Amino acid sequence: MVDIREKNGNAVFMVRVQPRSSKSMICGLYNGGLKVSLKAAPVDDAANEECIRLFSGLFRVPVSRVQIVSGKTSRTKRMMIEGVDSGTAASVLGNCS
Repeated sequence: MVDIREKNGNAVFMVRVQPRSSKSMICGLYNGGLKVSLKAAPVDDAANEECIRLFSGLFRVPVSRVQIVSGKTSRTKRMMIEGVDSGTAASVLGNCS
């Protein structure tokens, strides 16, 4: 189960990314968060942008409402989806893990 926190009405959760994969997708659970494979390489912020686009499409929100709160240079990141509460995030993420 994904550990989702709610901060000021926004969902926050952990993601472990694996760049340079064959395609971008959510692979499953990883230490209370999600494991995500990304097609982009970790060069010039391309993997971070790909990660943001992936969750933007998953939650059906604009790219501007998805942020990497911490871990921009790390494989372990904390993601925040603005305007999505923890209950809604749990149902969306529960369907894909």
